[in-house]
Amino acid sequence: MIYLDYAATSWPKAPEVTDAMLAFLEKAGGNPGRSGHSLSIAAGRAIYETREALAELVNLDDPLRVIFTLNATEALNLVLMGLLKPGARVLTSSIEHNSVMRPLRHLQASRGIDVATVHCDAQGRLDLGDLASKLNTPTQLVILTHASNVCGTILPVGKAAAMAHAAGALLAVDAAQTLGILPLDMRELGIDLLVFSGHKALGGPPGVGGLVLGDGFDPAQLEPLVRGGTGSRSEHEEQPTSLPDKYESGTPNGVGIAGLGAGVRMVLADGVAERRAHDCALCERLLQGIAELPNIRVYGPGRPDEQIGNIALTVAGQHVSEVGWQLDQREGILSRVGLHCAPAAHRTLGTFPEGCVRLSVGAATTAGDVDAAIAVLARISRS
Repeated sequence: MIYLDYAATSWPKAPEVTDAMLAFLEKAGGNPGRSGHSLSIAAGRAIYETREALAELVNLDDPLRVIFTLNATEALNLVLMGLLKPGARVLTSSIEHNSVMRPLRHLQASRGIDVATVHCDAQGRLDLGDLASKLNTPTQLVILTHASNVCGTILPVGKAAAMAHAAGALLAVDAAQTLGILPLDMRELGIDLLVFSGHKALGGPPGVGGLVLGDGFDPAQLEPLVRGGTGSRSEHEEQPTSLPDKYESGTPNGVGIAGLGAGVRMVLADGVAERRAHDCALCERLLQGIAELPNIRVYGPGRPDEQIGNIALTVAGQHVSEVGWQLDQREGILSRVGLHCAPAAHRTLGTFPEGCVRLSVGAATTAGDVDAAIAVLARISRS
């Protein structure tokens, strides 16, 4: 079996991740912040150490500005539901995931917010001229994916941040696909709010993601999505305003956060630049191999320096589901087909409504895996 579905989740998980999760259950299984005994303290320490590792990864001064959620989708809902008031205006791109678009459509209907879409070209590249034009109208928030979950195109979030700030807007970045494989210095790039997934490039388990509040972002602007017990200021029935408790009600997924911490520490030890070089080399190898095959069309930039390792393709005369079935059932190559929860991206790329086949490489992918996938695609393309 060859796993080429890293854009959906990383697999297999590193032994360090599963070891950290088992150690948490066996040695730190208390409820963090709810008791003063040793197991509770150990649980709280493991969670805080993961905050520290993530803060280091994004060059953040205060680890308490790392907020844990169930996943990136919940974190995006926190940003949009908590920030956008009735009548607010928000800009987003034409290649966003439904985790951005569905909350925005809900807020359009329920709060009357104004949603304007910034054009991306047929390769998914953001039109900065269109962004500049749309920022001429007062805007509260620009929210962009860092890289397309479909075709991998990287968006220039640093340039977008400078433009947004000059117009008095905030920038939120959906880094679900990129944190761990692309450099993300929040201070250098000017990102106000950064959403991440724990189980993708960071190598953690499912069930944990989060939101990072930039050093200059005022949390008073952002209402919590959930309110309840935090283990702090329990004499008050009002939600605390201190971080991270304002946004973290209820018992956290401590075992998942411990596993994520191990994954993040592995990224830090390897270096993001090394991870990125691995991603680029495999992406280039796959793109070059596919380019020699008949009847296959690749969507996106087709250049490793402009994208992450997500390759979107179709085979002439064959439905994407049939191609995916052949890859999996006949050849043992695991991909993802369809719309990838991103119909806007597929409309932009010209692959809606059928979608495409997506192959995505990751930390454990080898050159041999890529070569095997190319050989299988060669057979499929000629069948």
